[in-house]
Formats: sequence, structure tokens, C-alpha cells
Amino acid sequence: MNRFHRWYCRTGAWRRTVRERLLPWVLAGVELGDDVLEVGPGPGLTTDVLRARVPHLTSIEIDPALARTLRDRLPGGNVTVVEGDATAMPFGDAAFTGAVACTMLHHVPSAALQDRLLAEVHRVLRPGAWFAGSDSTPSLLFRAAHVFDTMVLVPPDSFAERLRRAGFHDARVEHGPGAFRFQARR
Repeated sequence: MNRFHRWYCRTGAWRRTVRERLLPWVLAGVELGDDVLEVGPGPGLTTDVLRARVPHLTSIEIDPALARTLRDRLPGGNVTVVEGDATAMPFGDAAFTGAVACTMLHHVPSAALQDRLLAEVHRVLRPGAWFAGSDSTPSLLFRAAHVFDTMVLVPPDSFAERLRRAGFHDARVEHGPGAFRFQARR
């Protein structure tokens, strides 16, 4: 992520958006269970909301500095932070009761790697578990925030099919202002 993007993802405005609008919308009607995987927490604003909702949360973050900062900020609680690549996760099959990935898929550097990430989430979820998340849709501000940054757009109109190809069922995608949400079952 570029400097502006890193700064914005730590602001009070984004924290409020995550807490009051984004996660309630993403998780509406979804039961995550008691051992949840969070993919790509970044600075951990979604982590802060999720850890209050579930007994145990495992957050996998590819960026070493972000993983270290999040781990140092949350010692001894119900969150385990793992530095790792979500396209090749170090977890066993059927390890988690639910998974969440919010506004991070566009940071995965290719559609093929995004699909690999979806397949990995499917692998580590228990049968019947929910995978829920969101990603942004293009706008001038979104594009400006990603100058000199990885930005591989995720087309919402074909995303349910990509989830099905990864093995999920009951896949649904809904458009919202500047974003889309998805929900699917293992």
C-alpha cells in the first residue's frame, strides 16, 4: 500500500465506516462460528470489530510490518496474527468455522492469485462455513488512493461465479455505494 493508503486505513473516519457500516453490511445474516479466519487485516481496524464478535480470530497478513504491528498491539487476547500468504496458507484443511476478507482482494496482484486465495479459503473452512467480505468498486478517489500501489480490480458481476469455481455454494454478491459485498458457503 502507498503512504496515503496506509494513512487513510488508520483514520478515525475509516474506523467508523468499518464499525458502523461496512462490517454490519458484510456480516448481515452470516454466522461465523467460534474460530474465524480474517484474510488481509492490514492495520487491524476490521480485526478490532471482529475480535469483539467471535471467541477466537486468526488474522493472516502478508506484509511483515503490518503483521508485526498488529501482533504487538493485540498480545494475549483472542487474536492470533500470522504473517503469511493467503494464497498458500499454513493452516490445515477445515480448520475454521468462518472467514472474512474486507477491502483487500484488490491488493492481490493478479486475478489468478485472487482465485488461488479463494480456493485456499475454501480449503481451510469447515463444511457449511461462511466466507463473507467486500471490496471496492472503481471511483476517482479509489484510483487516486492506489497510485503506485497494487490495484487489481475485482469485477463484482463475475465474482459469484469465481466463488463457485473455488468450490463455494450459495454465492451471492450485492452492490453498494462504492463497494460490493459477497457471502458464500463452503
